[in-house]
Amino acid sequence: MKIVTVIGARPQFVKAAVFSHAVQQTSGMEEILVHTGQHFDANMSQLFFDQLGLPVPKYNLNVHSLPHEEMVETMRIALEEILREEQPDWVVVFGDTDSTLAGALSAKECGVRLCHIEAGLRSFNEAMREEYNRKETDRISDLLCCPTELAVNNLTNEGIPKERILVTGDIMKDAALHYRALAKPPQETLPAVFHLCTLHRAENTDDPDILRQLMTALEHISHTIPVVMPLHPRTRQALAAHGFPFGQTAIRFIEPVGYLEMLYLLQHCRLVLTDSGGLQKEAYFSHKYCLTLRRETEWMELVNRHYNFIVGQQSTDIIRMAEIMTEMPGLFTDDLYGDGHTAEMIVEALNC
Repeated sequence: MKIVTVIGARPQFVKAAVFSHAVQQTSGMEEILVHTGQHFDANMSQLFFDQLGLPVPKYNLNVHSLPHEEMVETMRIALEEILREEQPDWVVVFGDTDSTLAGALSAKECGVRLCHIEAGLRSFNEAMREEYNRKETDRISDLLCCPTELAVNNLTNEGIPKERILVTGDIMKDAALHYRALAKPPQETLPAVFHLCTLHRAENTDDPDILRQLMTALEHISHTIPVVMPLHPRTRQALAAHGFPFGQTAIRFIEPVGYLEMLYLLQHCRLVLTDSGGLQKEAYFSHKYCLTLRRETEWMELVNRHYNFIVGQQSTDIIRMAEIMTEMPGLFTDDLYGDGHTAEMIVEALNC
């Protein structure tokens, strides 16, 4: 059996690493890895391949920095040529990026069965590009691998037949368990006690008023407990454009980090503040509370169990909740997102 796995963004590299390992442990299965090039910066791409032992992609499309529709179309055309050449039994895609949608559309155009890992997630924010990508991918997938029962409910409510749905747990839990012993500190010196923040979504970085609110909150918090912030290229560019005083801030900016360094930061921080989807779960895996700097989340089971709080983008709300959550006892008693063998379960389903 031959599988073509399509990846392009840094969260997908982590998921693909554990999936590829499970494929390699299964006799009679061959995986062709395709990197679309969506994330191309060394700290956003090659570092992850080096750290995680991800196989070298057979194909690198080098498609990036285009408008959404043009990027998906360019990727799709190139992927269709690869699929016609390779003739795989399955195409596997992860998550909700433009690379995900391009891989899904190319599979359907070429008549190849499609597996969507991390299916059924919904923010119910139709303005999010990711929401469109995941819904379109789910609609045309032959096997939808859901991390939670809540994701299954989302799919069944949209009329997706149950025979196409499989509850697998979350493949990111596999990664967290597999790599946590390899966690290592970033090159920069860290404060003894710190909060961890990541910020990269366009709705937060591209609106000057929202960005100002967020940075005001982080600056205020940092005067009590320093906020360590791996600085995403988009965020750096936005802050520079608005004249942010990098030399006069209490926030501890560091360079973007690899997965192993991020695991270290998660293991040693007091609190996570983020607009990332994946980091909300990774905070939970490390038994850390999370403030989500958005108005919605795909991971409502964390909110319902009070591990994650949707705080929005107003500085006063963020400051208030950070003070409250810093003092909360670390009671992480639930065992969400499976048993850490999601990748093996998916490979077994593909091999049936």
